[in-house]
Formats: sequence, structure tokens, C-alpha cells
Amino acid sequence: MSTARRSLVIVGAGPRGTGLLERIAANAPELCAGAELDVHLVDPHPPGAGRIWREAQSPLLWMNSHAEDVTMFTDETVAMEGPVRTGPTLHEWAGIDGRVFAGRLRQGAYLRWVYEQAVAALPAGIRVHHHPRLAVRVDGPHDGRQRVWLQGRTEPLLADLVVLTLGHLDAELDDEQSALAAYARAHGLVHLPPDFTADSDLSPLRAGEPVLVRGFGLAFVDLMVLLTEGRGGRYEGDAYVPSGREPVLYVGSRRGVPYHSKIGYDWTGERPPLPRFFGPAEIDALLARPDGFDFRRDVWPLIEKELGFAHYHRLFAAHPERTAVAWADFEEKYAVADPASLPALVAAAVPDPADRLDLTTLDRPLDGVRYPSHAALQEGLRTYIEADLARRHDPAYSADLAVFLGLLSVYGHLVRLGDIGPWWHGFFSFLASGPPGPRLRQMLALSRAGVLRFLGADMTVTAEEGVFRATSATVPGVAVEARALVEARLPHPAGERTRDRLLRALYADGALTTDEGLLAVDPVDGRLLDRSGLPHPRRFALGPHTDARGAGAFTRPRTGGPAFRQNDAAARAALSFLREMPCRAAA
Repeated sequence: MSTARRSLVIVGAGPRGTGLLERIAANAPELCAGAELDVHLVDPHPPGAGRIWREAQSPLLWMNSHAEDVTMFTDETVAMEGPVRTGPTLHEWAGIDGRVFAGRLRQGAYLRWVYEQAVAALPAGIRVHHHPRLAVRVDGPHDGRQRVWLQGRTEPLLADLVVLTLGHLDAELDDEQSALAAYARAHGLVHLPPDFTADSDLSPLRAGEPVLVRGFGLAFVDLMVLLTEGRGGRYEGDAYVPSGREPVLYVGSRRGVPYHSKIGYDWTGERPPLPRFFGPAEIDALLARPDGFDFRRDVWPLIEKELGFAHYHRLFAAHPERTAVAWADFEEKYAVADPASLPALVAAAVPDPADRLDLTTLDRPLDGVRYPSHAALQEGLRTYIEADLARRHDPAYSADLAVFLGLLSVYGHLVRLGDIGPWWHGFFSFLASGPPGPRLRQMLALSRAGVLRFLGADMTVTAEEGVFRATSATVPGVAVEARALVEARLPHPAGERTRDRLLRALYADGALTTDEGLLAVDPVDGRLLDRSGLPHPRRFALGPHTDARGAGAFTRPRTGGPAFRQNDAAARAALSFLREMPCRAAA
């Protein structure tokens, strides 16, 4: 490599940018020994934690993973070219129980430490510079140095390569949200659009007043915490003692139920041999189809069969007394069964319906369910949540944990297919990325205290007669009115609706996007694709704003970590490009 200093700009210094920096440090001794390189990290938030995990937020907010399931370090299960550099999981680093759901402040401290370790591991010739600003544009010739423009600076950063690791982003309001916001302004109502709950101003939600909440996932859990404990309430055993400062939350959603509880026991015994029906060969076949593929028609049946295999493999292995045939016989017939014959095969082999995997009912448990009154719905939903908590903490139902492992396996292979639409990500989150069990127990306590009230499934919101009005198919004929509406979900910054000026400029300049508005990238190393499908030689992107997004914010140890594989490939491609630059320039 030439003695001239090269420049790499990483836009986004949160977990993904930190992970990329760790892979640069790991691969630099092989690919650019003796190099002179400036790495510029651009992010208004602290390196390591970034915006979402910054340490300046409420200490009441938790991670959504056990501390033992969070790592920023590779292991031998990651299929990558670069060297493995092991390190502690969150619980090992913090010296806490691995089954604890750590606070986000502690995770932010862990990420800051990982960042500091990555910087310290860089060779002497590589220097890191943090710019606490927003990047607003990237331009420059296709085959020349790029310019990264920062908010508040008149001169750009010059970069031989740019990597976008932007994480989660804000979005402009869609037509429905714009209309609701305009109605709220005209009638003196409160409308909080999709947002990161920790960043929302909740002060307009007044004590004792009804608040309609649309969304029953993790954003709602944060909202629930900040408006109850965050306003001075407390839990005494299974009861909630209000402070008197809480509003009354009326929550509903498309499904009408909270995400499934995190599983509360450990795996024991043999793991299902995955992949079985959805692995590299199946992905290769899907990608080779000359007419492309449809997710529901071509992909979902393979996923459904894979998850069923994981479920029944565990049931037959760990709980054979609840099966009626030998595993070898069932497995042989399962392998060739089609969707039409599968229900009869399962019914004959698994007597108890509670032991059968029904993904449709799991996904939409209130479909077709009707309650005669709002009060009956409250009791029905409490019963549902109690049953979910009991099952997800009972190892007698360890086939559920096998399905979770199957979901992780599926997600690792789905990355290769690019943008498959939003349904799968929502289904995965509902089934596999729900709240900690204690949060659902708090939900029950709030319900019994009257602070939280359930609305049901297929929730609709209208703005009329000076108020917001919510209805649900679950309780026909019942409507709830309120002067406040909260959209408890993350913004969807797809395509032109993103508020990120840098991404909007990239879209305008010809970057290829998917139907869902995600940046299209080369699945090999994360290079941005243009509208002709060609990779940009000097621009990369990693993370949830791309069509190579992964299953969650962090990787569980010893699960192969697709994000680690992507980070390593991008780091090696970047370092190799920088190493070869003098030869390329001479040519």
C-alpha cells in the first residue's frame, strides 16, 4: 500500500458501525500492514452506542434480550474469511446473571467499551476521527474520491470509500398520518406519530385522560413503562399502585394481542439438525428461477415446513410420550407431505392439539373471535397473556424453543433473497422477538388496575366530531373516544419518505431501491447497486436500511451471525480496495 494516507468514512457509529470497525481491526494486519489510513466516523451520537443505545435515556428501559444472548464478537460458527476475535458477551463483560434483561444504559456502556477496544486494536498507521455531526450528502465521481458533506460544515470530508451504517431512521408522515396530524392541529388534539418512544415528548398525555394507542409491540412496551413507572407508579407483587399521574391507555393493533413472551428456560439435549427444508440449496434454487419468486407462493411453504420440522423433531425427542408413532416413520412421511396431506399426518402422530404447530393461529389468535362486551374482552385478553406466559416458561413445551431456533436459522438464509417484503419481519418479531416475561406480567397488573385497557384486533382509528375514535372487530359495535392518539411503532423510512437527507440524495442520484424502499446492495460485500444493478466501487451500506438486513439488533453467541459475516466481507473488500488503489491509479 502506498505511503499516502487513504480515507474511509463510516456514516453511523452505532452498533453496526462499531462492528465494522472491529472487523477492520481484525483484518488490517493481513490486508493492509503498514497502511496509513484515516477512518472518519460520522454520527451526532456517541460512538459505540449511537442513538438507540445511548446512555442518556431513561434507566427504566430494558434490552429485549437476555444479557447472555448479546455479543459484539465473532466465534468459529461465523462463516467468514477474516480471523475470529473472541470477546465477552454482555453478561460476561458486566458480571451479571446471563438471564437478566439488562437496562439499555448498561448495553450502551458495553457498546462504548467494544468501540474503544476496536480502536485500540487498530494497527499504528490507522487513525480514527469522530465527527459528531449529521452527514447530509455523498457525491463524487464513480471512479474517484467521494465527498461526504456534514451539517454545519462548508468543506466535505474526502473519502476513498464510504460505508453507510445508518441504523434505524426517522420518516416523513404518510398520507394517513398527515391527515390525522392535521385534524389534531385543527381540533386541539394530541397526535404522536410513529417514533422512537424514548425520543417522544409524552408530556401532552395528561393524567387520567384516555389515550388511544395503535400498536402492541415493543414500542408500546416502552410507552407503557414511561407512562406508568416513569410517572411514579410502582409494582407491589402482582399489583400496580398508581401514582395518579398516569393516563388511561387503550391499546389495540392488527393482531390485538402483545408479542409473545420471551422464552424463560434454557435448551437441553440434541438440537434439531437445521437447515433441513430451507437452506443454501433451496435459496440457490429460488435465486435461479428465471421468472423470480413470490414470497407467499414459493418461499413461505419452505419456511413453514422448516419450522414444523424443528418443532416436531424436538417434540418426538424430548416428549415422546405425547406422540403416537415412531420418529423415523413420522420424519419419512413428513419429508414428502404436501400442505394438503400434512394436517392429517400430524393429527395421527400428535394426539393433543396443543402439541401441534399451527402458525396461522399463532400469527392471528383473535381471527374470528368475538366478545360480547369491552369488559369481557379485558378478561379474555388477560387469560390469553397468562396462558402465553405459562407456556413460554414451561420446558414441557420446549418445541416452542425449537421453533425459535428454526426462525433464527431461516432468517440467516433469507438474507440472501434481499427484500422479501414487510410481512415476514413482523411475523418473526411477533413470535421470536417479544418482550421479557416480566413486562407482560406488568401488563397484566396494569390491566387489573384499570390503567391499561385492551381494544382488540383489526383496530381502526377515525377522526370525527372533534375526537379520535377507535373500533375493533373483536368487540362489534363498541367505540372508544379520546383526545389523544399515539402510534406505538417505529417509523418506516422507506424510499422518499425517509427524513435522512443523505439517503434521499442517494435515491435522487440513482441508487437502486427495492419495492419496500430499501437500499439494494450486493449480497457479497454490501456495495450499493445502481439502477442498472451494477455495484458502486466506492460506496457500501450495511444494516436495516438495506435489503440485506438481519433478524435483530444483536447476534446471539454461536449462531453464525449473518451480520458478522456481512461486516467481515465489507471490511475485507474495503481494505483490499484501499490496498490496490496505487496500482489502479497507475493503470
